Amino acid sequence: MHKGIERRAFPGEFRVTGGEGETPRIVGYAAKFNTVSEEMYGFREVIAPGAFSGVLQADVRGLFNHDPNIVLGRSTAGTLLLEEDDVGLRYEILPPDTQFARDLMESMRRGDITQSSFAFSMRGGTEQWEEKTDGTVIRTLVKVGGLYDVSPVTYPAYEDTESGVRSAKQVFEEHREEREKASPEAKAPDFFIERARLAMIEME
Repeated sequence: MHKGIERRAFPGEFRVTGGEGETPRIVGYAAKFNTVSEEMYGFREVIAPGAFSGVLQADVRGLFNHDPNIVLGRSTAGTLLLEEDDVGLRYEILPPDTQFARDLMESMRRGDITQSSFAFSMRGGTEQWEEKTDGTVIRTLVKVGGLYDVSPVTYPAYEDTESGVRSAKQVFEEHREEREKASPEAKAPDFFIERARLAMIEME
């Protein structure tokens, strides 16, 4: 679909609103600012406030499980609203009156589905890298290059799987030249590529 696409998931960041006789909406946060992620691919990630400011007017979909066949809303249709606040990237979906949407919202109300995710690209965006004194590597997403969808999800993307490691290595190698031209701190460190390579060897 899109080259260089990445996905991130967050637990418990949405809810279904609307009482009896009211139009239900799915409201939540697809991303939170200034929160250090769990380790993935050998680094941790932070999303800076304002990271989505350049993509809020993009043609973004509200999907279930990032599946383009299960469309819950779309920003250009006015059925998906996106905004940044002090917490993060907030979304509000006006779902269709369809069986799959009703079933999904019932699963949310029951607590069977509790995570939210977003799909993005850093192509044309800005990121910074820092290695702490304890060896922890922090990748900060300063400006996201593209935003494709926000999605309630059954499972998060497991970054320690083989496909996850291979995908990460491809993303960073794809944009290495672009980042190196931008600024020294925006470089994907060489040791990251090496870690991804070693992780793949261990999985073979």
